[in-house]
Amino acid sequence: MEEKIFMVRVAEQAERFDDMFGFLKEVIGLKDSDFTTEERNLLSVGFKNLISANRTAIRTIAAIEQNPKYTKYNSALDAYKKKIEGELYDQCMSIVNLVKDKCIPKASNSESKAFFHKMAGDYYRYIAESAQGVKLEEVKKGAEEQYAAAQKISDTDLGACNPIRLGLALNFSVFYYEVKNDHKKACELGEQALQHALDKIDECDEETFRDAKSIIELLKENLSLWKEEGDGGNDIEDL
Repeated sequence: MEEKIFMVRVAEQAERFDDMFGFLKEVIGLKDSDFTTEERNLLSVGFKNLISANRTAIRTIAAIEQNPKYTKYNSALDAYKKKIEGELYDQCMSIVNLVKDKCIPKASNSESKAFFHKMAGDYYRYIAESAQGVKLEEVKKGAEEQYAAAQKISDTDLGACNPIRLGLALNFSVFYYEVKNDHKKACELGEQALQHALDKIDECDEETFRDAKSIIELLKENLSLWKEEGDGGNDIEDL
């Protein structure tokens, strides 16, 4: 196990993110108990690295498509974007299935359970950013189910300033705003989480305070942005 985790870190430094994902799958397969906080964070970084290039590429091509100068290339741009969207779908579903089949069943405490349900919700949401039709409806449903499962656990068992609970509120509110187009629900969810955290912030230990503070700032930024007319969705923050 130690060697596999070492190789995960080597692959990350070498920016070989497909290899990093492969090593992480081996680590998950070797685990017969819950994941430590360090291991969960490693999974989070590795999975995000795997998909970040394709998410960025899709956004870049979508921006080019909006430029009137390139209207004559729309067909070629659309085909290229669909190719990358297919790659992103495969990557995200590999992660979702891994989390649902291998990680959630091994989670033995509320933090870990909430973390992995949130993670599954996130990767459904990443597909939903560019999906259409039946596929969009499927991943919207999957994301909402996973986020709701995480929220049920975190509201019951995790403190208001717990970084996992706050990160969930941040990403779930972004899901409502960007994917479901329910701006009212997004603001309600974000404001509720923010107020609960601010009410309890003085009771946090130093480490929790440090982690909570950064997420609180992201919640504030999103809420401020959402309340402005003509806000720019591309600037919305998530984890």
